[in-house]
Amino acid sequence: MATITLKGKPKPAAKTRNADGEKRAPLRGKGVSKPRPTLAKAQAERAEREEQFQKAQQRRDERPAPPRRDERPARPQASAFRTEPPRPERGPRVDQRRASNRGPDDAPRRAPRREVDAEAGDRLSKRMSELKLASRREADEWIAAGWVRVDGRVAVLGQRVVGDVRIDIDPAARQAQSQLVTVLLHKPVGYVSGQAEDGYEPAVVLFQPENRWQDDPSGIKPHPNHHRHLAPAGRLDIDSTGLLVLTQDGRIARALIGDDSDIEKEYLVRVEFVGHPVPEGTLPNAALAPEQLALLNHGLELDGEPLKPAKVSWQNEQQLRFVLREGKKRQIRRMCELVGLKVVGLKRVRIGRIPLGHLPVGQWRYLSPWEKF
Repeated sequence: MATITLKGKPKPAAKTRNADGEKRAPLRGKGVSKPRPTLAKAQAERAEREEQFQKAQQRRDERPAPPRRDERPARPQASAFRTEPPRPERGPRVDQRRASNRGPDDAPRRAPRREVDAEAGDRLSKRMSELKLASRREADEWIAAGWVRVDGRVAVLGQRVVGDVRIDIDPAARQAQSQLVTVLLHKPVGYVSGQAEDGYEPAVVLFQPENRWQDDPSGIKPHPNHHRHLAPAGRLDIDSTGLLVLTQDGRIARALIGDDSDIEKEYLVRVEFVGHPVPEGTLPNAALAPEQLALLNHGLELDGEPLKPAKVSWQNEQQLRFVLREGKKRQIRRMCELVGLKVVGLKRVRIGRIPLGHLPVGQWRYLSPWEKF
């Protein structure tokens, strides 16, 4: 049999007696327990506790018993403590806050109702459009949906407002507005901007999945609702090409074509000079006098109204660059006719901060959420 030898210093044996020589109690837990009492000591402690219990029981028996419920003296009536005559009975409660509004017969007197002429004031949808809360069409839709309150009351369709009123819009309307889309289309020649006319199709028919630009950076997924209420924000002649904006958002439409719109539109215009005979081979930029170019910038009027200042300069020998802040019908063509120029080609290349860029003719893309006009 193999023998195992443990190396190291052996542990000393535990001490079984204390310093006085008495036998030490066994170790328990972390400390040393108290020595057990002897039988005589335990009997003495028990007899002492028994004696204390007997004395307490005797004192409890000597205490007088409380009187029974039927032996208690009757409680005196409340009238015995009253030192003043009883109060008279109260009449019906009157609202003191409205006491001044009551008539002699104690009937409430109502303030006369203010009658408002049904034709007075502005339509609520018009007021909301003026405050740039929504377009009139959007305002009518929100009112019909119950999303508009006037001075705390739900508005009704066709309502008119007079003076300063508080108009509150439900957050659901703002959420619906944020889901509206705007489409940027490179309109070809031969399509009208708005409604179909003279057999020509409107440009909105090009808003189809197969015509979407493959490099559209918006990341917006097409949805059937995107065709609902999609309208052009501005015109572009049938024989013109370039950037056309189609939008569902009334705020964008108002910003682009509203009466107070101040957004620039940039065009590249190819022209021929027809004002008076010039030597053969004379280019339009050489034939047009400097004072006539100055009139294109400012000084012309159409339909009896002066035009806003424009920025007109030569892009090359046959092409002018127009930057306008208004958009009257066939404005550029009529301006050129007034100074002896004939437009043979017109292309819109920018609206506000949105350029036409590399968008191919006949294709479209969404306005990205981070893009602003």
